[in-house]
Amino acid sequence: MTKTNDRGTASDAVDRVLAHAESRTEARVFGAAQALQDEATVSHAAGDGDQWELDDRHALRRVAGLSTELQDVTEVEYRQLRLENVVLVGVYPQGSQDDAENSLRELAALAETAGAAVLDGLLQRRPHPDPATYLGRGKAQELKDIVAAVGADTVIADTELAASQRRALEDVVKVKVIDRTTVILDIFSQHAKSREGKAQVELAQLEYLLPRLRGWGESMSRQAGGQVGAGGAGMGSRGPGETKIELDRRRIRTRMAQLRRQIREFAPARDAKRAERKRNTIPSVAIAGYTNAGKSSLLNALTSAGVLVENALFATLDATVRRAEAHDGRVYTLTDTVGFVRNLPHQLVEAFRSTLEEVGQADLIVHVVDGSHPDPSAQLQTVRDVMGDVGARDIPEIVVFNKADLVDEDERLVLRGLAPDAHFVSSRTGEGIDELRAAIERMLPLPAVEITALVPYDRGDLVSAVHETGVLLSAEHEEAGTLVHAHVSERLAAELAPYAVD
Repeated sequence: MTKTNDRGTASDAVDRVLAHAESRTEARVFGAAQALQDEATVSHAAGDGDQWELDDRHALRRVAGLSTELQDVTEVEYRQLRLENVVLVGVYPQGSQDDAENSLRELAALAETAGAAVLDGLLQRRPHPDPATYLGRGKAQELKDIVAAVGADTVIADTELAASQRRALEDVVKVKVIDRTTVILDIFSQHAKSREGKAQVELAQLEYLLPRLRGWGESMSRQAGGQVGAGGAGMGSRGPGETKIELDRRRIRTRMAQLRRQIREFAPARDAKRAERKRNTIPSVAIAGYTNAGKSSLLNALTSAGVLVENALFATLDATVRRAEAHDGRVYTLTDTVGFVRNLPHQLVEAFRSTLEEVGQADLIVHVVDGSHPDPSAQLQTVRDVMGDVGARDIPEIVVFNKADLVDEDERLVLRGLAPDAHFVSSRTGEGIDELRAAIERMLPLPAVEITALVPYDRGDLVSAVHETGVLLSAEHEEAGTLVHAHVSERLAAELAPYAVD
């Protein structure tokens, strides 16, 4: 009987701890982060194909049934303590409160994607961030009290902090302080799968870390040069030597040089594939847009590609190229690219420049915008700024407002004002997909040469090439062969030249 009572007491304690955890979760200010889609509206369309990578990512999160019963309540308490609870802070000048709130909500979505629980979000209005503690000494003390009250163990600033600001703010609030760039780099590190993606992320992380190295105690001691005696003295020990932090900086620079060389080595294979498409005059369509706008879902809806789709920021990092065919038989490629976000760290733009080249060298850009986002104009401007940085500003563009099933008629009128020729589609319901596909086909570039040729019947391969890579205007079967009138590439025009007719 005593054993049963003991077990009942332990069970009651577990219930109290779990109830406390649930109440703390429900008390969060942000709730579901605004940049993430509501689970009730997340697309699980059949056109997404087999989501093997998404299944693998989810399969590693929990292993159930490893124990039948918790013997000690402290095991649950320890798990609760291991969760990273964060408080968000930001500074905004007068007149930009709405932008600051949207930015902080986006930071909440970034933090949740990185695996943290957002407990609170704070904004301070001041002309410029304090150069010492970012918030100012008084507000930093208030932040310390809030952090202690909610039980947070990390503070995230909605900007890129200088090393001195981070250290000074940590000294005040007594918990770890990181910035927006650190969170984005952490997400990229989690989601990078390919060798090139991992190298690009590591390069960006090292570029961010290099000016922020700090040393304590022995890390600032000098390394003795020359031959040193057994007692740590001798010839060479009296020189200035090299401090440990200088040694770390040199190692980081060496590793960065290795990564840049490794990334350059990936370029020939990518250039060869791109050159083959250009040699065969295969048009390239790049799908670009804000993170979590639904680019991968749209690619799946257009081609049933089966690429990873997840309601998370930066779920896709590596460019994915899929083949598509127009109604007239022409072949073109659709490329899913990495998403953009406001204040995207310049280290990532430089590291992922090779991936963003797919946007800069495309024949057409499908610019995807989340129609249900509270600030779609900021999404449009952010993506266009990054496209300008990679030389894609003059490429023809189709603006697509995705998630149209979450947008009412009044909101559509507002979105029409931002982009009058835009298309409204829903990867979840299939709305507007056929119209978008037709618009893409209309804007595909025509081959350079218009030719009329009487092709003998024994050269059916040339007629097949016209159907596959050119635009066939007309075809008539005559006694001597097939009379074709088409737009073709210069290479194919040279092969058809012996059979050309006036």
